[in-house]
Formats: sequence, structure tokens, C-alpha cells
Amino acid sequence: MSSKFAADFLTTDQASRDAYRAWMSKAFELLCERLPTEAYSGKSPAALSDVIDGEVFPQQPLPIQEILRDLSTIISQSIILTHPNAIAHLHPPPLIPGLAAELVTSALNQSMDSFDQAPIGTILEEKVVKWLCDEVGLGSDAAGIFTSGGTQSNYMGLLLARDACIDRHFHWSVQKQGLPEQAKKLRILCSDVAHFTVEKSAAQLGLGTDAVVRVQTDDQFRMRPDALRSALRKLETQELIPMAIVATAGTTDFGSIDPLPEIAALAKSVSAWFHVDAAYGSALLFSIQHRKQLAGIDLADSLSMDFHKLLWQPISCAAFLLRDSSAFRYLALHADYLNPELHEELGIPNLVTRSVATTRRFDALKLWISLKALGRKKLGEMIDATIDLAAHAARIIRSNPRFELLHEPSLGCVVFRYLPAKAQLNPDFFNAKLRQQLFERGIVIGHTIVRGQQCLKLTCMNPAVSKGQIGELITQVATHANKLEQLG
Repeated sequence: MSSKFAADFLTTDQASRDAYRAWMSKAFELLCERLPTEAYSGKSPAALSDVIDGEVFPQQPLPIQEILRDLSTIISQSIILTHPNAIAHLHPPPLIPGLAAELVTSALNQSMDSFDQAPIGTILEEKVVKWLCDEVGLGSDAAGIFTSGGTQSNYMGLLLARDACIDRHFHWSVQKQGLPEQAKKLRILCSDVAHFTVEKSAAQLGLGTDAVVRVQTDDQFRMRPDALRSALRKLETQELIPMAIVATAGTTDFGSIDPLPEIAALAKSVSAWFHVDAAYGSALLFSIQHRKQLAGIDLADSLSMDFHKLLWQPISCAAFLLRDSSAFRYLALHADYLNPELHEELGIPNLVTRSVATTRRFDALKLWISLKALGRKKLGEMIDATIDLAAHAARIIRSNPRFELLHEPSLGCVVFRYLPAKAQLNPDFFNAKLRQQLFERGIVIGHTIVRGQQCLKLTCMNPAVSKGQIGELITQVATHANKLEQLG
């Protein structure tokens, strides 16, 4: 006789299958029926708090229809990433094959830390990672691991860079002995528009944010090699150690790509670890037209790649790649119940030795399925379409005398601002207010500060958006700005 709880889990039992099918089909129907027609409802935090009421954990089960009503509320008050007016962040709509893989991943619930929890998952992740290393050109000794995103990948790159640097200079094991006194000499160099996770990682690694040296960028927000060279000379005169140099291939605000070959050469000249944050821009590897922008990426010691950006995977799906797999020794530890050393002797792969996380999802599956479902040619064309869309948006913005374009887009990001004709209106305050009022009307565009100026941002991540739709969006921004200016 089956347990009274058997129907609460997916098994081969018919009652279990019926329950699973009922929940999945109702959730699917609800998504199709309740998916909003606008990018966002515009509700404030307080208003959203009011629409979520009732007990979190009732004593008895609620009727499914009541639960579905609550789920309907969640759907209706979410950002709809497929809408042309949802264009604020590096946050794309997910591919349907990826969603199908998510269903399987969630149902199987494999944990990627040990082989005996995810045997086929472990093998598939290793194969996908090896293929990624080959695509980048990291060499036969390269390896990697799937991560939750660029934050974790950047952290891992700088963790390994720190421990390798301290090992080389001071013959000291950070893993065993903690940070030596000399660690206060270590410095990390990156551009002045590099991702904030460089500082976040420095803080978490015990180096402090003061260990990060920001290097000037050019007028297109790319790190200047001459400025990097000067910064390295200054560190030498101060008897400080350039532990790592972080180049960015696809900055968050501008999509700008640092000159990777020149930075790699400078890193090599001072024996610094060369990490490339390519969370966004690594997708260009699969574009025949734009791959050349990544020249020099094969010189990286480590690399961040996000597939939940320009490869349209459901969050989370990312990878950390490492040129010399032996450097994973700096974070490898063994647990008798999980990855005993005997397993290494037997050739059993336990991926926890490469990760700062223990439990991990089988995220490689959705990337693998999506690549097979779309094929290289179509995927490349989709990447190209987002870049073309950003270039089109930039042309429209440039043609309006009230808009100021802050850069020439190289990926999908377009940063601009509205310049009020009325001299008494502060442009920074005006653009901040404009963006907030657009959000309250369901138009979700981005905002950022560029060299002290409040700006607006379009992040073109959806290849299904047409040039006509992006033109309509910019017209809406201009029209609302004009109205706001008249009121001011």
C-alpha cells in the first residue's frame, strides 16, 4: 500500500502523475490567460504589499482554486520580459526550450555537488564546460563550473587569483593559514566602469575595497591601456603587488569591451592574473559578424560567462572558466560523505571541488537543450538582431535635439538623457523623475549615473522586438518628457 503522502511527489504511481499533470496544466493555463499586455502594472511597493494578503502557512491545505487566484495575482503584477517596453536591464525573456528544460530540471531536482546525486548531470556539465573552454580557446588544460551568475564567477576568479598570488610571492596557503600580513599589499585593477562585484569580491576576500584600483576609460568607456600602464608603474613605486587585472567584455551600462590583447600583455608583463568579466559580451563568440570584438579573450586566466543574459536562459545559468584547471586546488576540500579522496583515485568526478557552492542546480541542461533546439546559425542571428536594434535606437535618439546620446553602442545598451529646454529645470532631477513616472505607467526603462550625470538606459535583449516598436517606445519617452517639462 502506498503512503498517504505518495501523491504529493512525482513518481510512477498513477495518482502521482495525475496530481502533477493537474498542477502543471493549471499553471500553464493561468500563465497563458493572465499574462499582462503591458510591461508592468506600475504599482508601487506599498500597493503590491496590499495585494498580497492572507496567511503564509495555513493550518490546513487551501483549495487549489484559491491558490491559483493568488498565483494569478503574482503573474499579473510581474515584469513581462517579452514586452517591448521591458528594456531596463540585462534581463532577457527566456527561450521556450530552456523553459522545457527547467521543468525537467526542477522535477528531477539533481544536486550537482557529487556524482552519486547527479551522475548524468555531472557528465553533461563537464562536456558542456569543455566545449565552452574550446570555444573560448583556453587550451587543453582548461576546466570550469556552472555558477549562479557573474557575481559568483567574478568572485571565484579573484579568489583563485588571490591565493595563487600569495602562494607565489609568500609561499603561504590562504586556505589553511588565512591571510598573511602581506596581503594588504595586493591590488586588483579594473576599469572605472567595471562591475561593482570587483569591489564586492575584494571586500569578501578580506582585501577590502581599497585594494581595487579603478583605471580610466576612453570616450567609449573602454579601459585605456596607457592609463593601466601608468597605474601599474605607480603600484611598483609604492611597492604594491598587482594581484589581478580585470578586463570587461560587455559593461553593464554601455556594453563596452576593453582592449583585451593589450590588457593581457600588460598583465603578463607584471605576472598578474588576467580575469575577463564576459558575463554579457561572451555571447559574441556565437556571432559570425561580431565575434571579432572578443579578440584576446583566449588569453584570459579565468573568465565569467552568463547565459541568462544574451543567450536567453532562465535564471540562473552561468559559468566560470579557468585556463589552468590545477588552480582549482586553492578551493578544493573533501568531505567523507560527499567527495572522499578515494573517489579521485577511482576517477569519480565530484564537481563540488571546483565550486564555492555545495548544492547547485543542473543548469547545464537548459543551455544544452537550447543550443540543440536553435542551432548556431539562428542563435547568432538573434544576437546580431539585438545589436542592430540598439544601433537603430541610437540613431533615433541622436536625431532628437532634446536627447543626448552618451556613447555609440557596441552591444545592446543605449545610454542617453533628456535635456530640458527650460534652463530652470535640473537635468539630473528631471531624468530621474522622468524614469520613475514612466515606470509607474508600465514603461520599464533603465537608469544610471554616468560621470556624475543622471541618465536613462535602454538594454536591448529581446530579438523579437521590431525596429518599429523600439521607435514607438522612444517616442513615448519623448512625449512624456515634453509633458513633464511643460508641467515643470
